[in-house]
Amino acid sequence: MPPLASRGRRLVARIIDWLIVGIPLTLITAPFFGTFNWDTDNTGGQWGQGLLYVLVYLVYEGLMLTSRGQTLGKMAMKIRVGMLENGAVPAGSPGWTRAAVYSLPNLVPCIGTLFWLVNVLYCTWDKPYQQCVHDKAAKTVVVAST
Repeated sequence: MPPLASRGRRLVARIIDWLIVGIPLTLITAPFFGTFNWDTDNTGGQWGQGLLYVLVYLVYEGLMLTSRGQTLGKMAMKIRVGMLENGAVPAGSPGWTRAAVYSLPNLVPCIGTLFWLVNVLYCTWDKPYQQCVHDKAAKTVVVAST
């Protein structure tokens, strides 16, 4: 198996993916859902926009991981997701499981955010594969790509 991807590369890859999904989605949805404003009650619009973000990110990551083992951010950072047992692309269920465990908890207010935080920080103390919770659920690992 190739060497494990560094936590820094993983973080930058996620940031790139968030920007790739978030910027166009914000530009498209802002006229329909409104923009975030503390002075007005737009809870429904914010909830709708948040739901759309989570679902679009889930589909983006699920499709990219099951077909290539990489999102655009991971490609840019030269890392990929592979199955723990053999390094293969997580085609089918493992790719979607990984994407779902990362994305869907964000739909649950407060608890979802706490789960997400524990999930992404888990790789800082996990040994020996530096897996996050979504990696463990899908039996995947993030490695350097060639």
